[in-house]
Order: sequence, then C-alpha cells, then structure tokens
Amino acid sequence: MNRRTMLIGAGGVTVLGVGLFGWRSAVCSTDDYARYAAALRAPPGPEIADLIRCATLAANGHNTQPWRFHAGEGAIDILPDPARATPVVDPDDHHLFVSLGCAAENLAIAGAATGRPGVLKTNADGSLRYSFSPAEPQPTPLLAAIAKRQSTRAAYDRRPVPAGDIEALQRAGEVEGVRLVILTERSRIDRLRDLVVAGNDAQMRDPAFLAELKQWLRFNPQSAIRMGDGLYAAASGNPTLPDWLGPRAFDLFVTPASENDKYARHIDSSAGIAIFLAERADRAHWVKVGRACQRFALTATALGLKLAFVNQPVEVAGLRSELAALAGEAGLRPDIVMRFGYGPTLPFSPRRPVSAVTR
Repeated sequence: MNRRTMLIGAGGVTVLGVGLFGWRSAVCSTDDYARYAAALRAPPGPEIADLIRCATLAANGHNTQPWRFHAGEGAIDILPDPARATPVVDPDDHHLFVSLGCAAENLAIAGAATGRPGVLKTNADGSLRYSFSPAEPQPTPLLAAIAKRQSTRAAYDRRPVPAGDIEALQRAGEVEGVRLVILTERSRIDRLRDLVVAGNDAQMRDPAFLAELKQWLRFNPQSAIRMGDGLYAAASGNPTLPDWLGPRAFDLFVTPASENDKYARHIDSSAGIAIFLAERADRAHWVKVGRACQRFALTATALGLKLAFVNQPVEVAGLRSELAALAGEAGLRPDIVMRFGYGPTLPFSPRRPVSAVTR
C-alpha cells in the first residue's frame, strides 16, 4: 500500500516556460480542491451513504480504491473491484484485500458512532458484510480521526513518541490472527531503512512497475477531482503540473537515486516503524491486517501523529524473510509497514463519490 511520490525540481518547471493563464487553466485552483476535499470529509449524517463515504476514506494501495459497496436492509456489503487491482506491485491481490479491511474498519467505527452498531463478517472470497441495527450512538475520537487520517509522505521531526502513546498504538493494532511489532530503537529503524531502500531501488528499476505507477499519478487538482482517485502530487508535497507536463517531468526527475535518498531521509526522520504480520497468508487474514492497521492509523491520528506506508520490503518478495527476521517473526509473511512521527499536514488525497462506488 505504497504511495509513490515525485521529486521535481523547480528549475525544470521554469525552463519549460508555461504561461500563467494557461498554467492555471490546466491545473485549476487549489482552493477548489480544498473545498472538494472538505466536502468528502464532512462529519457523517444520518444516511447510509454517509457510512459508505466514511469507508471510502480508508487507506488503500496507490489510492486505487479497489472496492464496491452494496447497501441492503440492515447490511452493507464490501466487495473487491478487480478492475482496480495493481497486478505488478500486488500480483496476488494482497494489498487489495488489506484495503478492503481498512474500509471495513472505518465502516464499523462510523456505524457504531452514528447509532448503527453491527458485526463484520468476512466471506471466503474476501468480501465482507456489515450487519447492523439501530441503537444509541457510541461516541469515539476515532470517528473524527477518519476524516483527518492521511498518508503523510514528508519528513517528520524525529521527536520520540511518549511511552504511553506507544502502548495505545500497540493495543489499537491488536487483532486476533495479526501480530504488530513496533520499532523505536534507532538501530532497528536503520536496518528497516536499508530494506526499504533496497526494495525501492529494485522497483524503480523495473519498467513494468513504473508503467503501472504512472497510470495512477494525478499531477494537478483538476485531474485529481475529475478522476477521484490516484496519487495526487500535492498530497506528497510536490508541485502541481498540467497533465501534458507531469509525465514528462516524472521521467526526467524521478530516478532510483533520488527516490532512495528521499525514503532514507523520511525514515530517518520518523519516530518509529509499525510492522504488521498475519498468522496466515490468505484473504481473510489480509482483511484482518487491514482492520488492524486502519485502527492503528486512526489511533495515531487521534494522538496527533502522522503516518506513511513504506511497503517496499513487503512488495519485493526477496526481502520479506529479512523483514520478518527484523521483526522477530521469522517464518511469517510481513504484510504492512508504516512509519510514524510528528509532521506536517498536507493536502488530502482524492476520493470517488459514493455514487461511483455503490451498486
């Protein structure tokens, strides 16, 4: 569930000499985008559509939003959308089913908080059903965190997280069938950094990976709003560019060396690393991992922390055993790696409207 970013030099943009009017018309206003993002993240109302909107704000790989929802009497089904799979980076649909688990956790939290508590059931094919009944709302700070959570792909300030908050994060990520290992020692974080850089280098030298990644890049607010998905440049702290220029700038300025250096700096700036490992490598357990990492992320957000996925050692199969050994869980397949710490707030990623994801 990686969010890839661009490193685009300001000088490269200047050389291309785009006129001010043409530039603005090509990328649209950041104020327009801010209003669009705020509407997506408004507090949930009484409608079932509000619960589904909360579910769509969950973390997911490449922001492909690989889900569909079906609302019936007293139940909401969450179904995989294979058309939004990423077969190069995620050949066995691992990230897809983790993403469904993330969405399901948001749905259950929002449901209970708005007076529709229920039970989640995972089916053999990895789809889920949330069955609910009307009841008294169950307030929780995690409801507000749903709208605020984001993958903050920027440098943090390296401040340590208090022990009590680390304990709260550990409890949040405890789900039956899933193991959570939190690294705060610098020597182990340094070893994790080296694995991330090795994985990133392998991916950045793979033409198929780059081609798939570029399909999901959104270089400006207009494109992000129109598509409602993908990796929005400003959400990674990068400049916005017209659609005709973005891919060219990516090819010119995004290199294995620059990306490796960026990831190394980002991990060095982080307070800790969370590694999630399922006890079994199947769809039901991948969904459990998604639920665990989403609750972890929401708890971190409520505590004022920022997070970002650094899943390269999961996605590059040859690095998984070394990552599992680093986590002290040799023999298990690692599922998710997240860094966390104190950092800035960036623009939010786009989301498709509820009407586009419901059947």
